[in-house]
Amino acid sequence: MLVRLIYASRAVDSQSAQATEDILSSSRSHNPASGITGILCYGNGIFLQALEGGRTPINQLYGHIQRDARHKDVVLLSYGEIEERSFGSWTMGMVNLAKLNTSIVLKYCEKPELDPYAVSGSVALALLQELMATASIMGRA
Repeated sequence: MLVRLIYASRAVDSQSAQATEDILSSSRSHNPASGITGILCYGNGIFLQALEGGRTPINQLYGHIQRDARHKDVVLLSYGEIEERSFGSWTMGMVNLAKLNTSIVLKYCEKPELDPYAVSGSVALALLQELMATASIMGRA
């Protein structure tokens, strides 16, 4: 059974680009063996991530994220069964939220900067899917 989980968190060290690179590197090396795909958005100290895969591997990974010292204020935005993956081609795609076109963000948010804590899981998913469709994602792997 496939599931999709979307969460938001804050970086413990919002000034460190290395933490984001470490998370991406780890995801790209470990996720394929677990059948996990997804997208990671980062900017202004905030992570927004969608994970797709089997229920058990996704639940285990989310538990790990909640305990990860690089994250704080981890909030589950959406979790549910899916018929097919939206991010199946990505071991972990990356979007720099600080470089998003503000017109895309304003389509989904009240202000021109994304605050994933202020949007629903369905809005977060719609934004992530649009970012994929508009080629705003880097690092297809």
